[in-house]
Amino acid sequence: MIVTDSVADIATPTGPMRTYFYSPAEARRPPVPRPGLVLYSEIFQQTPPVRRLAIAFASLGYLVAVPEVYHAHEPAGCVLGYDDAGKNRGNELKQIIPMSDFDADARAMVDGLLKYPGCNGRVGAVGICLGGHLAFRAALLPEVHATMCCYPTDLHTGTLGKGGGADSLSRAKEIRGELMMVFGRQDPHVPKEGRKAIYNALDAAGVWFTWHEFNAAHAFLRDEGERYDPAASRLTLGLAADMFRRAMS
Repeated sequence: MIVTDSVADIATPTGPMRTYFYSPAEARRPPVPRPGLVLYSEIFQQTPPVRRLAIAFASLGYLVAVPEVYHAHEPAGCVLGYDDAGKNRGNELKQIIPMSDFDADARAMVDGLLKYPGCNGRVGAVGICLGGHLAFRAALLPEVHATMCCYPTDLHTGTLGKGGGADSLSRAKEIRGELMMVFGRQDPHVPKEGRKAIYNALDAAGVWFTWHEFNAAHAFLRDEGERYDPAASRLTLGLAADMFRRAMS
């Protein structure tokens, strides 16, 4: 399927949030309304691998929106490099942004998708690394029907956001949609004990979720660099496609 892209600024309490939209090119007239997906990036914002991931989901028939989560601290269009400078800046930013700002952005993003031309009123979320945690926060919103969290960082430690102390796991009972959790077993950012803590919290909260672990490193979904695992990535995207089709059709 051919995918088209566009750019829009979504209004938030902390200023406009540059957002990249990807949608299937429609040959039918009138166009068929599509479910929407918010895709949260790694700490580097919309790098080429993230853009390709967005296009992959759009090619499955979804209207995909990729927000710049550092919009209040970096100029629109900022992409951090996959190097020490980019990593350090990304890790710095994720710790100085209050969780209340991340949540307000999620609210604005979901509302923006629901109002976006071509959205059929059903919304899901997907995220990787930092974005996996932000997708989990988006899943707390009642409008979100399904969410995939890939190796979400700081979820088991509760340390995301200014001052740390994120209450994400303690609020898991608020999730009403389906949840898909994906991890690499060789990921030092979410070690075995951390994965156990996340699983136990979701189980105790009665969340409708599936759990998937691969023999893979952190960022195994990123299609460049030595940690990329094509086989695990292919399986992950297939599982996600099945869930979103089931939960958002």
